[in-house]
Amino acid sequence: MAEKHTADPVEIMRATGHPELEYAAGWTIAGLVTIGTIVAAWVFAI
Repeated sequence: MAEKHTADPVEIMRATGHPELEYAAGWTIAGLVTIGTIVAAWVFAI
């Protein structure tokens, strides 16, 4: 007989990744995009 899960379905669907890595990656990408925008504006004299 199959064992029934006792966890709430919301708990099962919740991401089990690494929030610290996702946070750092998000800030890194945002920083690179910002620097890229500033460099592009400087190069093209916008």
